[in-house]
Amino acid sequence: MIDGVAELAAHARAAGRLGIDTEFMGEGRYRALLCLVQIAVETPDGVQVEVLDPLTTEFDPKPLADVLADPAIQVILHAGRQDVALLRREWSTEVHGIFDTQVAAGFAGLRAQLGYEALLHEMVGVRLRKSASFTRWDTRPLSEEQVGYAREDVLHLADLADALQSALDARGRLDWALEECRALEEATDEREPTTIFNRLPRINSLEPSQRAVAFELVRWREETARETDRPVPSVLADAPLVEVAKRRPSSLERLAQIRGLNESTLRRRGRQILGVVERGRTREPIPVDGDRPAPSDANDAPLIALGEALVRARAAEAGLAYELIAARADLQRIVTAVRLGANDADVRTLQGWRREVVGTELLELLQGRRSLRVGADRTIEVDH
Repeated sequence: MIDGVAELAAHARAAGRLGIDTEFMGEGRYRALLCLVQIAVETPDGVQVEVLDPLTTEFDPKPLADVLADPAIQVILHAGRQDVALLRREWSTEVHGIFDTQVAAGFAGLRAQLGYEALLHEMVGVRLRKSASFTRWDTRPLSEEQVGYAREDVLHLADLADALQSALDARGRLDWALEECRALEEATDEREPTTIFNRLPRINSLEPSQRAVAFELVRWREETARETDRPVPSVLADAPLVEVAKRRPSSLERLAQIRGLNESTLRRRGRQILGVVERGRTREPIPVDGDRPAPSDANDAPLIALGEALVRARAAEAGLAYELIAARADLQRIVTAVRLGANDADVRTLQGWRREVVGTELLELLQGRRSLRVGADRTIEVDH
């Protein structure tokens, strides 16, 4: 296997790029299990596709891991955030030079979440036989159907990348797409307790002493899920975790009164949870960092809708997928910042190329310095 992997790496270096995809299983596990890695490299004899099995003991990914970490080698994927996260963790490598065909499609005037099969047919005219997508990739031996499906997922990646790059060059959008792809280099599936704690629902509504209990519960939950290789919610879901931290029960009877804790959890982990609560009582309280998020206002909704209309209009004019520029949460933060008279909200819509496309104009609209109307051709026009 090592000689075959080294040969693939050599072809990738010679060509300056490779296509890559993975198959994984996340159901019933703490983190997804990497089951297959498909590689497509260009050789003097044509495209060579190999399906590598990382579950075998003799598999050594180092030659390919070194290629992925080399910024001089283009790494072509489709919707590759999860692939990059898995490869970074499992192969102990960085992934540079990413060209994600799904991301690129959004800059070429196509939908930002367009699937691989539809995109391939749209750009290259190739139809795939997607017959084994939802299957058990962790079982061995694999069927011929599974292997064939896995091969097809990378066979045409280079042709698709060429077609998209040509389209982006013609639109002057290639640099923007590459900038967006670079953000995928940091993709990770590592679960950091502080980050998870800060994302808990209603966590900022708790008192500092209650937040300390919540943090201990988060750490215990992560350790338990990792050690047992079980999904985190099966140990303790977010909503009951926050409620346990809020009530800080000291008995199984009080714990059983909390909604969302089923009999199985109480029986198997009830005393552990009480022990974690007690440990949380003794730790230093955790105050809310910075200001609490500003409350929404009933008048925000029409302003968000107005802003969305402008963003969608400018996205269509620029041949960009709307989703690449803004989400409702971005618009809510911008509207809130303008309402409070604050400086620019720290959101992607007001940064970099997005600000150039519509960000500055969006702020002027929300400040009353621009207006929208429907033009004669039923498109949105912007007036000063």
